[in-house]
Amino acid sequence: MLAPFGGLHAQQAKRKTETKNGAQPAVSFAPYHRQPSKKALAWANAKLRRMPLDEKIGQMIAVGINATFLNQESAEFKELRRQVEQNHIGGLILFRGPVYESVHLVNRMQQFAREPLLVSADLEAGSGMRFDDTINFPWNMAVGATGNTVYARRQGALTAREARALGVAQIFAPVVDVNNNAANPVINVRSYGEDLQAVAAMGAAFIEGAQSAGVIATAKHFPGHGDTAVDSHRGLPVINVSRARLDAVELVPFRAAITAGVGAVMPGHIGLPQIEPTTITPRENRQAGTYADKEIIVENATLPGSLSPKVIDELLRHDLGFDGIVVTDALDMSGLTIYFTQGEEGVRAVEAGADMLLKPSDPDAVLKGVREAVQSGRLTERRIEESARRILAAKYDLGLVKQRITPLEQIDRIVSSNEAVQLAQEIAEHAVTLVRDDAHLLPIAALKPDARIFNLAITNGEDRLFIAQPFIAALAHDGRKVETVVLDERSSEDEVKKAVERAKRADLVIVSMYGRVRTGQSNSGALPEPGARALAKLIEHKAPLVGISFGNPYLLMNFPELKTYLVAYGDMPSLQRAAARALLGEIDVVGRLPISLPQLYARGTGIQLKAQTRAQVETKSSATANK
Repeated sequence: MLAPFGGLHAQQAKRKTETKNGAQPAVSFAPYHRQPSKKALAWANAKLRRMPLDEKIGQMIAVGINATFLNQESAEFKELRRQVEQNHIGGLILFRGPVYESVHLVNRMQQFAREPLLVSADLEAGSGMRFDDTINFPWNMAVGATGNTVYARRQGALTAREARALGVAQIFAPVVDVNNNAANPVINVRSYGEDLQAVAAMGAAFIEGAQSAGVIATAKHFPGHGDTAVDSHRGLPVINVSRARLDAVELVPFRAAITAGVGAVMPGHIGLPQIEPTTITPRENRQAGTYADKEIIVENATLPGSLSPKVIDELLRHDLGFDGIVVTDALDMSGLTIYFTQGEEGVRAVEAGADMLLKPSDPDAVLKGVREAVQSGRLTERRIEESARRILAAKYDLGLVKQRITPLEQIDRIVSSNEAVQLAQEIAEHAVTLVRDDAHLLPIAALKPDARIFNLAITNGEDRLFIAQPFIAALAHDGRKVETVVLDERSSEDEVKKAVERAKRADLVIVSMYGRVRTGQSNSGALPEPGARALAKLIEHKAPLVGISFGNPYLLMNFPELKTYLVAYGDMPSLQRAAARALLGEIDVVGRLPISLPQLYARGTGIQLKAQTRAQVETKSSATANK
C-alpha cells in the first residue's frame, strides 16, 4: 500500500531535517557535475544489466504534464500511471500548474516508478514560468541589460534552489542563443542579447549558479536559434550559414557553457543546410504541433539539427567535446511533426546522438519505433544503453536514488521567499532602459499632482482585465491617478476611436506595449492591429507620448516617430513596477540595450538618469524658467 503524503515519507523527511529546537532548515543539495561519479556509474551499470530493452528505451522518454488535481480513478491519472509503470518512462516535464498539485502528482508517480523519475521544467525565468503564484524573474534580456553577470549567477542559484524544493532536478535553462535577428518571433527577450561574448558570460554564470545548487542546467538551443525568423513551434526555421560563421558567432556561448560544466545541451529544431544538406519534405498527413495556433509554416527543408548526426554526434560531441546529456527539444513541435511521425522522430533523434526524448505527443509510438529500430538492426542495444546510462547516473548523482519524494512542508519555506522577490526587483530596476526621450518627458514627477494621465495598454494576449495592474498600482502608489484603457485583438473600431479621443484630452499619454513572445502564436512579439492603429493616430496627433515596451524591445522600429521610448523587456510584475518607478523618477535609470535596433540605435544605447523627487524636478523647472 502507498503511504499517504502526509504520512510515512513526511515523517521521515521531518526526522532528517528537524533541529534541536524543532525548526526545519532548508534542504541543500550537492553541486551537480557533468562527469558522473564512480558510484553513479556502478549503480547505473548494475541496473542496466537487469533491464529489458523496453525499460532501457523508457528511461530516455520524458512525458510532459500540466498538473491539476486528479482522482486516482480518472482516465488522465491512469494514463500517466501506465506510462510510468508499463512504459517505464524516465522522466516528467512540468508545464503550467499549481504548486502543490504539481508536486503531489509527481510524488505519486515517483512512488509508482521502478527507478526514480528525472523531473524537469523550463524555468528560464524562474519558478513563476511554470508554477502558479510563484515569482517570475525578469527575462534573460533584462539581465543582459544590467550588464552584470552576478545577477545571472544569483538567478541560476535561486532558481535551482526553488526547483529542488518543487521536486525538479533538471531545468531547461539557460537560453544561450545570440539574438541577432530583430524579426525573431520565438527567442527575443529569452536571450541575453546579441553580443556573443556577453551572452557567453551570462550563460556560463547562470550555469555555475544553478549547478552549484544541485540541478542539471541545460544550454539551449544548439547550435543557435537567434538568427531565425520562424518559430520552431509553428514550422522549421533555417539558418543558412557556414561552419565558419557558426564558430565565430552561434557556437561561442555553447563553448562557454561546456567549459562551465553544463550538464545538458538541447539541440533546436533548426535546418542548417550548409552543415546538414539532407532534404526533407512535408508528409501528406502532416499535423500541426501541440503549441501552434491555426497557422503553421510548411515548406521543403533540410533535416533539422535535432535529428542530425552531423550536428549532434559530429559538431556537438566530437568537435566541441560535450560528453553530457543531449536533450531534444519537444518532439510535438511543428518543426518536426510536419515532416515525421512520432516514431520516426524518436529513432532519428537516437541515431543522431540524443539521450532524452522530450514530450512526445505519443510516447507509445516513440517507444515502439525505437524498439523496432533495434530489432531491425537500424539501432543497436548498446547505443540505447549509452543514453540510459547517462540518465541513470545523473539520477544517482542528483540524490534521487536515496530521496525521490519531495517534502511538501518545505515548499513554502523556500519558494518565493523575500530573497526571490528582492532579486527580481533588483534586476528589474537595473534593467529598465531609456532609449529615447526627445520630448524630455521623463521623469513625470514634474507634472502637477492633479495632471491627467492616460495609459493606453496594448496587449497581444487574452489578458485585458489584469495585464496592466502591477504598472497602474505602482503609479498609484505615488498618488497619481491614471485612467487606463486596454486594447487587444478583439477590440472594435468604436473602442479604438473612444480610446484615442480620451487620450487626446490627457496631459500625458503612456502607451504600455505588451507585445510579448508567445511561442507557437502567429502574433508573437507584435502588437494587435487595433492597438497599433490607435498608437499611430496618437503619434500623428502629436500627443505627449511615453512608450514603454513590456516585451519585444524592437517595437520602436514599427513606430520610429515615437519620441520617448522605455524598454522593460517583459511583463513580469517586477519589471512593471520598475518601469513605473523609472517614470516617477524614484530610481536611477541605468539599463543599456543588449541588442541593437537596426537603423535606429546601437547596442549599448541607454540614457542614464538619476533618481529625482518631485520637489527636485519642480525646483529645476523653476530655475530654468527664471533664467
